[in-house]
Amino acid sequence: MDDRYGTDVLARGWREAGRTKVGRVEASVDLVVEVAGDGFCGAVTRVEGMNVELEDRFGKRRLFPLGGGFLVDGAPVVLTPPAAAPKGRTRTASGSFAVDDPRARTARASRIFVEGKHDAELVEKVWGADLRAEGVVVEFLEGVDLLEQTLDAEPPTAERRYGVLVDHLVPGSKESRIAERIMAGRHGAHLRIVGHPFVDVWQCVTPRALGIRAWPEVPRSVEWKVGVCRALGWPAEEQADLARAWQHILSRVTTFRDLEPALLGRVEELIDFVTVP
Repeated sequence: MDDRYGTDVLARGWREAGRTKVGRVEASVDLVVEVAGDGFCGAVTRVEGMNVELEDRFGKRRLFPLGGGFLVDGAPVVLTPPAAAPKGRTRTASGSFAVDDPRARTARASRIFVEGKHDAELVEKVWGADLRAEGVVVEFLEGVDLLEQTLDAEPPTAERRYGVLVDHLVPGSKESRIAERIMAGRHGAHLRIVGHPFVDVWQCVTPRALGIRAWPEVPRSVEWKVGVCRALGWPAEEQADLARAWQHILSRVTTFRDLEPALLGRVEELIDFVTVP
């Protein structure tokens, strides 16, 4: 007859007998994990400090502390930080291979202009390493209306080419009319103006990255950023509220995959244009 207590009560390991051993699993990107007792199930998107971010099939993202309380293929596991990758070529947030020497290159005369501060911060977040390696400076205009004035003050030349990124560059928009007029004028030979179709650069961040189904529709009678914040349940009474909303949006961007393709291609085009020998 089997003796579930064993024959020797003083034998080593008797306390662990019958206990389920919990394995340790690295929280590697794309590993599908279920949160025990919560029911949330998603793939690992990143590990930040001692927290792991999971994204479910609807695009919703949540942060959980690493450690126990997770299931992988139905079995309990302890999630641990991923081991350091073997040293090799790494990539920047834009997907480019990082250079061996990360020091910034001396700034070129050529540069890229964007409409506002948020545009500049988003470009820096994703392409900053690439721009520093190429010596490209990004400046913001405080609106496309000031573009012609800026060009008149310091005109582009063959040795000083300018690329310009414009919001809401769609047929018939104010932005497209300004761009067409300037490109047809005396500055057009050494200038490249491109843009994305969205009302504001906020929309260049994918809804998936923010954990929402889509960007809210805002009536024309309502200031767009205010309307977005209200629709998402965020404070929108003061300018400081809008600034905090943008910092939250920007914090959700870690790589180029968090941005819309309509922006990605245009920024890459401008970098190519201003770095041509």
